[in-house]
Amino acid sequence: MNDMIRFDLEKPLHIIPVGRVAIDFNPTDYNRPLNESSNFNKYLGGSPANIAVGMARLGNRVGFLGRVSDDQFGTFVTDFFKNEGIDTSHIFRCEHGENLGLTFTEMLSPTQSSILMYREGVADLQLCTDDVDEEYVKSSACLLISGTALCTSPTREASFKALTYALKNKVPVVFDADYRAYTWKNDDEIAIYTSLVAEKADIILGSREEFDRMERLLGLDGTDEASADYWLGKRASICIIKHGKAGSSAYSREGNYLVKPFPVDALKGFGGGDGYASSFLHALMAGESLPDALEKGSASAAMLVASHACSRDMPNEESLGAFIREKKAIHGTVVSPL
Repeated sequence: MNDMIRFDLEKPLHIIPVGRVAIDFNPTDYNRPLNESSNFNKYLGGSPANIAVGMARLGNRVGFLGRVSDDQFGTFVTDFFKNEGIDTSHIFRCEHGENLGLTFTEMLSPTQSSILMYREGVADLQLCTDDVDEEYVKSSACLLISGTALCTSPTREASFKALTYALKNKVPVVFDADYRAYTWKNDDEIAIYTSLVAEKADIILGSREEFDRMERLLGLDGTDEASADYWLGKRASICIIKHGKAGSSAYSREGNYLVKPFPVDALKGFGGGDGYASSFLHALMAGESLPDALEKGSASAAMLVASHACSRDMPNEESLGAFIREKKAIHGTVVSPL
């Protein structure tokens, strides 16, 4: 049983993600550059939104703190959340014509994907301090803050207000680095604000590149071991550093692990991180061991890169368990001590 972090699952909500919600347009014209793609499917997107859906699919009680556009796309998002059983009481409509961010994805090949984002003046970056209610934060067993929510005002201050309420009320904090180049002004700004949240987080998730950006002013040597030593020396109990197709490294106060990816025929190179986070956090909250939670995270990540959508294709407990049993029977375990 995991006992590094105490999640009070008697609370009304299990998790409240904060930040980015957007619209993804994924091409159905496979193996073509974006300029040659003509047909797209529309999905709910944005890392915190995908994680919210993933955890709801696995049976968690999920809320969300964010802003959406006051138009049909905003309605699409809130309706999608409601259909997944996600509480939308703290998703607010924008008042000055801001639009949802749009993401056009390119699936050039199973190993080559790219993302084109429209992120100027978008709705999710309009989350403000007045939107953050202490009782709502207090009602959750966990708060998840996404790095993109720190990139500009007023969403930056709103995120720090939510963080302050979580710490005050002993609500565990997850920081998902979720770096996107858009809107940040410079590398120093990225390092300052992401590290300020990371040092208050109980769990930190990010790619090696995201950790490097977060640590650029700290004088670390850029290795996973140095990163883990630093952040576990702060508040964090778990630090997960992702290396894409090479898997991930997980460091904790109870042991360190290497996590290999489950082999799949990949369709795209994005979405895996959101699947990883949702299934990992679900298992951890359920009291499963860290290796078992990491296994579920790796499995969900593999399922997502092999599917067309992100939010729509998040697994439930049954499909996740079946995938793990099938793959382990062929390939064996993917989690080993470091």
